[in-house]
Amino acid sequence: MIQQIYPTVNHPYQFELNKDFNFSAAHYIPSEDAGKCMRTHGHTYFVNITIAGDELDHNGFLVNFSDLKKLIHDQFDHYLLNDLVQFKGKSPSTEIVAQTIYQMVQSYLKDQKNQPKCVQVYLRETPTSYVVYRPKGDQ
Repeated sequence: MIQQIYPTVNHPYQFELNKDFNFSAAHYIPSEDAGKCMRTHGHTYFVNITIAGDELDHNGFLVNFSDLKKLIHDQFDHYLLNDLVQFKGKSPSTEIVAQTIYQMVQSYLKDQKNQPKCVQVYLRETPTSYVVYRPKGDQ
């Protein structure tokens, strides 16, 4: 993956971990005003997850990089997002996908002894379009 500069997020933590990965998936936006996006189409999504915290685990990690990739990649890669339980009753727009990735990561992190936090999800849908999701307050 080509090194990219991502938007930064201010946080009070000592450590910050960033994990890049990608997944390929299709989706459609079920709304007439979505234009061409109403039709099923695919993307290679590029994701950067930012995790921060003050305490490291027994390995000296905030979180294991491979755990983050498995958590998201295995759930979304080569699926029609509209069919996934995570998007039931939701339109899988890039914004909603980024928010969902945050929720999945934070749910995993809350069970870790060292209590790291997901502070940002950057999700690129196309070479010219991306979304940044940051939780508000102390979520």
